[in-house]
Amino acid sequence: MRLLFLLPVLCAAQHLANLNQLTHGGQNAEAYWSPDGKRLIFQSTRDGHDCDQIYVMNAADGSGLKMVSTGKGVTTCGYFLADNKTIVYASTHEGGDACPARPDRSKGYVWAVYPTFDIFLATDAGEILKKLTTAPGYDAEATVNWKTKEIIYTSLESGDLDLWTMNEDGSHKKRITTSEGYDGGAVLSRDGKQIVWRAHHPDTPEKAAKAKELLKENLTAPMKMELFVANADGTGAKQITNFGCASFAPTFSPDGEKILFSSNKHKCDSSDFELYLINVDGTGLEQVTDYGVFTSFPEFSPDGSKLVFASSYKSTSRYEFNIFTADWKP
Repeated sequence: MRLLFLLPVLCAAQHLANLNQLTHGGQNAEAYWSPDGKRLIFQSTRDGHDCDQIYVMNAADGSGLKMVSTGKGVTTCGYFLADNKTIVYASTHEGGDACPARPDRSKGYVWAVYPTFDIFLATDAGEILKKLTTAPGYDAEATVNWKTKEIIYTSLESGDLDLWTMNEDGSHKKRITTSEGYDGGAVLSRDGKQIVWRAHHPDTPEKAAKAKELLKENLTAPMKMELFVANADGTGAKQITNFGCASFAPTFSPDGEKILFSSNKHKCDSSDFELYLINVDGTGLEQVTDYGVFTSFPEFSPDGSKLVFASSYKSTSRYEFNIFTADWKP
């Protein structure tokens, strides 16, 4: 299996053309397409806010920028619903107007899983229509399948960070992963038959104990994550990477046969992440980008002709991340 990961590196020019930078300055990430391919929804720290809020903009040139979250708390993971005019995103605003305290990095590189995160349904003009999650603890990382109209997300409702699904109105919630550890960043294939996600499942009692201690403090450590593929109901799960590094932000190719994702496998434990392409069975690994910086959160446009991603490529200041699109060449 290790031999798979020694394949020659392919350069970005083989898959990407006509790179287009849509944002300029600040921290911009997790941009996802609207169903008609004309807009993007993304999270950004800008306009005097101290932490991320959700914005929409035109996908062609970054114009029409508008904040669609409340401006309070911190937000993450905005996504359009199939009707092209409603959105979901996670926010802590009901827990307070201020940005939550940043995680204690004395514990290493950790992510906060704020217990005040809940998932909200809203219009693309910013009007909140409904709170979709009400259980205590973290609920976030929602993505939507436009065909089945199903939301997949990560929740602490069970006491562990598992994947759950629900309908667009928040009904019929179902836990679909049960392995101990973190499961998150999941997306459904376009036909709604498969899921792919990132996970860290501790493989020793010591690692499990450490993960539990972090979780008690609403933290998780993201630097050792692998990718898994399963049926849409969570059955038949299969690990498709084994790099011992950090792999995340997976997305299916439009035909459902490949996974595009971000990883630092070439420079483990660093902030240098590139995009990689792999078959759903874990074979045929290709490196797609070679920017030498942080590059992540890819998603194919609805018609499959373009890719959107976030990167510090061409940044002019520390912690600057921008949104790019490019033509996709299979």
